[in-house]
Amino acid sequence: MNYEIARKRMVDSQLIARGIVDRRVIEAMLSVPRHLFVEEAMAGQAYSDSPLPIGEKQTISQPYMVALMSELLGLTGTEKVLEIGTGSGYQAAILARLADRIYTVERIRALALRARKALDSIGLLNINLKISDGTTGWEEEAPFDAIMVTAGAPAVPAAYVDQLKPGGRLVIPVGSEALQTLVRITKEADGSVIREEWGGCRFVKLIGVHSWREP
Repeated sequence: MNYEIARKRMVDSQLIARGIVDRRVIEAMLSVPRHLFVEEAMAGQAYSDSPLPIGEKQTISQPYMVALMSELLGLTGTEKVLEIGTGSGYQAAILARLADRIYTVERIRALALRARKALDSIGLLNINLKISDGTTGWEEEAPFDAIMVTAGAPAVPAAYVDQLKPGGRLVIPVGSEALQTLVRITKEADGSVIREEWGGCRFVKLIGVHSWREP
């Protein structure tokens, strides 16, 4: 399979055709080898228009959702970004092409180790990864210019807003276990927030002390 051609087809038909316009996001999606972030047996499906299982009851998000959430952060290349839910590492790889420094948190050790290996294999050196409860954020490294959460929460954990810089943006799926709404929150200079909704989505649950609890 020619993965470069598959990536180009993915970007044209799944992203640009659906309204993704941020040139930097498009270039990042063209450059990151998504097939390296799925199990080898599923590499041929890596550029399909759907999420895929990555083990541990987790998924790698649909390419369009990765692009949309990245675009909503409005990154210019200078930012310090927090990602909650490393998963396969693919979203962190995209963010690493869009911002200066990435801090990503994964609660499942096996996934974190696999993601670190995949990220290192393509030479991304601006990603810091830790294994922890992501619902508490990463207080020691706060504040952040942007925060992305790649799992669904019943409400926005207060820690994320607290750890966001004034003018910063947070993108998070919020709703029930079965269905969420993609929400963007912008933090004003006085600490108040502007909340925007960007349509329905479906993510795995955000597990931790400030969200859904372990089953």
